[in-house]
Amino acid sequence: MRPRSVRALMLGMLVASGGCAAEGVPRGPAGNAFVPRAVEQFSADAANSSRARISLTAEGHPEEAWQPTETIRRVDATAGPVDSVSLASGAAPVPPAPPAPDETGAAGTSVNAAAPANVHATGGRPIDLGTALALVAGQNTQVSFARARAQEAYASLDTAEALWLPSLQAGVSYHHHDGQLQDVGGRVLNINRSSLNGGFGTGAAGAGSVPTPGLVMNFHAADAYFGPEIARRTAWASRHAVDATVNDQLLEAALAYLTLLEAHQRLSIALATQENIDSLARITGEFATSGQGLQADADRTATEQAIRRNQVAQAEESIAVASARLAELLRLDPSTPIVPGEEAVLPIRLVEPASDARSLVAGALATRPELREQRALVEAACQRLQREKYAPLVPSVLLGASYSGFGGGIGSDIDNFGDRTDFDALAFWQVRGLGFGERAARAEASARIDQARFRQLQTMDRVAREVVEAKAQLDARGRQIDAAADAVQAAENSYRLNRQRILEAQGLPIETLQAVQALDAARREYLRAVTDFNEAQFRLHRALGWPIHG
Repeated sequence: MRPRSVRALMLGMLVASGGCAAEGVPRGPAGNAFVPRAVEQFSADAANSSRARISLTAEGHPEEAWQPTETIRRVDATAGPVDSVSLASGAAPVPPAPPAPDETGAAGTSVNAAAPANVHATGGRPIDLGTALALVAGQNTQVSFARARAQEAYASLDTAEALWLPSLQAGVSYHHHDGQLQDVGGRVLNINRSSLNGGFGTGAAGAGSVPTPGLVMNFHAADAYFGPEIARRTAWASRHAVDATVNDQLLEAALAYLTLLEAHQRLSIALATQENIDSLARITGEFATSGQGLQADADRTATEQAIRRNQVAQAEESIAVASARLAELLRLDPSTPIVPGEEAVLPIRLVEPASDARSLVAGALATRPELREQRALVEAACQRLQREKYAPLVPSVLLGASYSGFGGGIGSDIDNFGDRTDFDALAFWQVRGLGFGERAARAEASARIDQARFRQLQTMDRVAREVVEAKAQLDARGRQIDAAADAVQAAENSYRLNRQRILEAQGLPIETLQAVQALDAARREYLRAVTDFNEAQFRLHRALGWPIHG
């Protein structure tokens, strides 16, 4: 399968998976894909929005380019948010939490414990993950630069393959001499003459061949044979460098998209927490006014209100910054905010968590385009050494053929004009620097082979390190999701029980503050754990060379 097809299919499967959890991905309680209430009440098409399909094509063989050929369309969803999440994860549907009763405090104020809903900027540009990845392949400047370098390398290959082909030259020349000249016998003569030469070959004056032949071949036989081999392997290396650049920029775009999505989710959590704090502040203030509570408690909740307003502002800032950075990667107008199409943050499965690190390293060493690039550069260096070894054994060749008109006469007269044909063939051997130059050239080429091999080994070590590092992050962060899910459940239960105590007049409203803070912290921790897990998935998948399985 061609690399562009592999990459296109991989992207299609990635987007089709919808950023879904599947077997082996950390679960929440009861083995189901756990979604905290902080991200539970999203629009009905939250999970299906990521089930877009993309079709990619390639233009030009050198760089294996691939461009998006159709706009990615979101699939309308009819399932509820919890059903959508369950379908995306492949697990049994998670029953929605029972709605909290309209619980009212002593002063008749409702205590709002509703989960936050995702917040989308109005007037923004909606882009899902599949679209972002496709735009990177088609519009990213780093990718375009790498493709231009590959085109240059393939043009150099065409030049090397055409080295032995003749060049055509045509023109006209005029010559006039008035004064002393020495003939072949040594006599000095006073000569006044003119000549005109034109056609395929020019520059003839007096006796001798045409200095600028109409058809000319001038090359070293070693360059004619080894030059295309060197250029071909260099072009291969540049093609693989394009693949490596695409992989790097796909990772950058995926991480930037995750950062933007996380920023939107943090804003949702911040707004929900602010709403809970506002409700608590109203109740605490009413308790203090009625004498059932302390003014110090009301001041404490007012302080918390101000802090939460700052967190909302910080989240909005993070969204603007993340949108601008993603727009830079996708070459979009940064003044128009980007709104992520995937509204829910769910664990993504790109690499089986049970995969063995040793087998993953072996697969990466076989598929990473950086290693193919380095291998091609080693082969090019070996061909350069062969060129230097054979250079003194094969000749340089000069062939020239001309057909032109020539005429001349005494003084300024141009007469006796007629056709002339010239043919010259020359071959010569050269030993540079009495042989010392040849030895130095071979030593230089050999040293370049060593350099290329060491770069190849360095790349192999880096690839192995990236795979093992990403695998370790993936395993550790998967466990963090489970712990964070437990924390969210415990925090929600604590918040519910604390509210119940206040409603039953068993405590003061200020006692709920810590539960609100714990719920906010647990929701943020779950979001961080899932985002970090997804980041590790993308890093590991990129470390493996963005392969496709199945």
